[in-house]
Amino acid sequence: MFKLIKKEGSARRGEFKTVHGTIQTPVFMNVGTAAAIKGAISAPDLKKIGCQVELSNTYHLHLRPGDDVVYDMGGLHKFMNWDRPILTDSGGFQVFSLAKLRNIKEEGVYFSSHIDGRKIFMGPEESMRIQSNLASTIAMAFDECIENPCEKDYARDSSQRTARWLERCVAEMKRLNGLERTINKNQLLFGINQGGTYDDLRIDNMKRIADLNADGYAIGGLAVGESTEEMYRIIEVVEPYMPKDKPRYLMGVGTPVNILEAVDRGVDFFDCVMPSRNARHGTIFTSEGVLNILNAKYERDSRPLDEHCSCPTCQSFLRASIRHLFKAKEMLAMRLSVIHNLYFYNNLLAEIRASLDNGTFGEFKRANVEKLNRRL
Repeated sequence: MFKLIKKEGSARRGEFKTVHGTIQTPVFMNVGTAAAIKGAISAPDLKKIGCQVELSNTYHLHLRPGDDVVYDMGGLHKFMNWDRPILTDSGGFQVFSLAKLRNIKEEGVYFSSHIDGRKIFMGPEESMRIQSNLASTIAMAFDECIENPCEKDYARDSSQRTARWLERCVAEMKRLNGLERTINKNQLLFGINQGGTYDDLRIDNMKRIADLNADGYAIGGLAVGESTEEMYRIIEVVEPYMPKDKPRYLMGVGTPVNILEAVDRGVDFFDCVMPSRNARHGTIFTSEGVLNILNAKYERDSRPLDEHCSCPTCQSFLRASIRHLFKAKEMLAMRLSVIHNLYFYNNLLAEIRASLDNGTFGEFKRANVEKLNRRL
């Protein structure tokens, strides 16, 4: 399924074949948590801005509208009018970050819904069944995402529990894919590496879950409070123990510079709410750095958001008009800004792939890493 086309240092250029199409890697997945990109972005919009993979969330869709509803509608692809790959996050992070009351046991997690307080149980089998109902292309294993910093004893217990849960996910996914009622009988499963910021725990966990032969592997539990340098260090520690013939996914990361640095360290898949969330508040990513369109200096600025951008927003709208729309609290401001930021991220990954194809990724990174990080 995963073909490694070429490498430059640790950076990898690959293709990942799925039942819903081939993903060119490295890739940024556009986050549509509740089966929609916030900012009034439709599935046809996503195609126009170069999205390869859409990401939705098991926890949120289980609570609303209910994975049974999505199943009855023919799965997420029909529900969203999207015919390209979809990855569903297992819900583990949301269980641990959103649920006000939770009780972790070996069988799974008992928690209260953040919407209405109703009692819910989710374990590995339940997460796999929900994701099977959603019929995503790639399902994520149910894991425990701990806080940083975390005591080492608890981090050890948690990472070992996550590995045991992956064993159960693998078995349940195999069972579900063999059922006649299953919509996507070719659903893939990615395991998740945990262990906090402890090198030995991360390595032990990665060795153990690699033996389970999942379809891909993610590094989880990062970008949750640790420093950027510590995040990069953990990637470097784990990467040598990740299977070379499987895609690697760094969950919930991040800024354009984070992506460049992680690609340089061997990561293939990324996702983050940052481009859409920041866009809805007027923070715009450009090829020259980051700008705040709400600043007064853009009141009479007749340039597009990014003079080097080919997105639909930059082809048709001025900075001055978008700033006005934000000030007037018009929804169009958010839509135009989200379209631009997501195009920027998707295009950045396309440029990274092109540089890897040409053997110039090192030059591309050096030319962009400082520029993309500066505030305009």
